[in-house]
Formats: sequence, structure tokens, C-alpha cells
Amino acid sequence: MTSDSGSARRVPTRTQMFAEAEEAPRAVERQLRANSKIITDIAQSLRRISPHAVVTSARGSSDNAATYAKYLIETKLGVLTSSAAPSVSSVYFARTDLTGTVFLAMSQSGRSPDLLASLETAKRAGAYTVAFVNAENSPLAGLADAVIPLHAGPELSVAATKSFIATNVAIAHLVSAWHEDDVLLKALNELPELLAQAWQLDWNAAVTRLQSARDLYVIGRGMGFGTAQEAALKFKETCALHAEAFSAAEVLHGPMALVKDGFPVFVMSQADETRDSVNMLVGNFATNHADVLLAGFAHPQATVLPTLAANPVLEPVLLIQSFYRMAEALSRARGLDPDAPPHLNKITETV
Repeated sequence: MTSDSGSARRVPTRTQMFAEAEEAPRAVERQLRANSKIITDIAQSLRRISPHAVVTSARGSSDNAATYAKYLIETKLGVLTSSAAPSVSSVYFARTDLTGTVFLAMSQSGRSPDLLASLETAKRAGAYTVAFVNAENSPLAGLADAVIPLHAGPELSVAATKSFIATNVAIAHLVSAWHEDDVLLKALNELPELLAQAWQLDWNAAVTRLQSARDLYVIGRGMGFGTAQEAALKFKETCALHAEAFSAAEVLHGPMALVKDGFPVFVMSQADETRDSVNMLVGNFATNHADVLLAGFAHPQATVLPTLAANPVLEPVLLIQSFYRMAEALSRARGLDPDAPPHLNKITETV
């Protein structure tokens, strides 16, 4: 097996990425059990504060989870949610008034200097700060007013997998308690078993279709847009594929001009109010002769990947679990080691 550049590589048969992503169902089960009282207490505080806005701060996969938080909080609670640029605090040293807001910082390691600076600034500006963090003894956890541990366990592969899933689940758990949504809470308790089933789904058709690809679009919308962003990131870092994530609405504003015969498009869709627009877009791609890989529903002009039905809020989490297994296999099929992407480190200490 050779890489795209033709140089020989030793391709691992069992990777850290595979082992860690496979462990996600157990991590989620562990988290839900351990965090019950923590989440209840924080949710009570949030109802008492009744914030007029939520601000998120994160990088990489954690920032993709923050996109999920935005859609979930705004649709379930009607509270404006916006992503902060960490450099506003860490580079520009600007001060904003965050009185009456909640500041959510998300990180696997809890050590990146820019996130620490943004959380410190938010506290001084009057925000109630909450850290979603895997390393409970990290500096970020020590600074926050409240901490939601991810309980993902050690994650050594450069590519975040189970920690991304754990962050999404922790967000959904907090929102279910804050909104007092018993339906979502019940669905969360059923999620570990569904994640185990999602891991077993056969997405090898995508490996075959993308093994020689160079560029592609990844499409999601609404609650699933963060998942599309995460998939595009994993295509880049583990598969050396130039992948761009777009909302199903935004891709029509310019990016569609690049779609031509055989252009690969990877679409993931949850069964909610966004489904009809995504379905129409798949037809549009097909009309332009794109090679469409579709997860979420059936379409006669797409290669359909098997998926599981669940609470629509949680379907993006199941989709990314199936995706991780496919991405790991695709990386190896392209002659790469998903655990050792070039020029990347597990912990990126951005200033």
C-alpha cells in the first residue's frame, strides 16, 4: 500500500483511534451515571441565573461540539448562543461585558492557554463559567465556576473521537436537565446501546468511493452541522483529504460552482425539520453529477450508508460514531496512520 505521494508506509492493522472510538459507548454510559447530580445542580443554577445569552469557547473538535451546543440551546431553550473568539482575550486583551451570561468552555485537555485566558476574562466580565473537560485536574477545571467531567478516559490518538462524543452527550445532558426535558433524558439513557450498534454498521462503501479522492464537501444542517464540521476535520487530519463542511443551506451560495462530474459529497442528516431541505439538496447534487454518499435517509440518486433511528437530537452523535470507524478504515486504506497525522500534536497549546 502506498500513500497518494507514492512513498511506502507501514499501515497499522489495529490503531489507537479505532480502540478509542470503539470505547465511546462505555464512556458515555460512565459519564451519564457519574454526572447525574452534577448536571442537576448546574441546571438549577442556570434556571436561577436565567441568562440572556450563552457564550462558547473551544478549539478543534471541541469547537465542533460547541456548534451542536448552539443549535441545541437555541432550539430547546430559546437562549441566544454565540461562539467567542479566544484571541479576543488572549491576543487582543479586549474586555466585553458578560453580565447575565453563561460561558461554556470545552476542552479535552483543559490546558490550552487561549482557552484559559478566555475563561478568566469571562469570569472577570461577570459570566457564570462552566468547563466541559476530560482532564478533571486541569487548569481549566480549576478556574471554572462549575465543571462537567467528560469521563471519556485517556485519549492518546491525535484524532479526538470518544471525547467529542462525550462532549456532545454532556451538552445534551445539561440541556435536558436545564429544560427539564424528560423525553431527551430518557433517550440519553438509551444512547450507549445505540452507540454500540452504530459502531457495527457497515460504511465500507464510503471507503471504496473515497480511497482515491482528493477533495470533498461534507454537508449537514441544524443540529447536525457540528457533526459535519467534525467529519470534515477528521477527513483532513486522518485521511489527508481536503474536506470542507457546509450547511445544506450555505452550500448553494457559491460552493456549488465547484461541483462537477464525480465530485464527492458526504451528506449526514438527522430526522428533524431540516430533512426536507437536505433531501432537495441531494437531488441538486445528483443533477450536477456529484458522487453523493448519504447517511440518514434513502435517496435513489445517492450511495446510502446504513444508520439508526433515534431521538433526532441524538442522531448526529450516532452518525459520527459510525463515521469514525469508516474514517479510520479509510485512513489505513489510503496508506496512512490515523494515530500520527503529520504536523499535529494531541494537545495544541494555542496562545
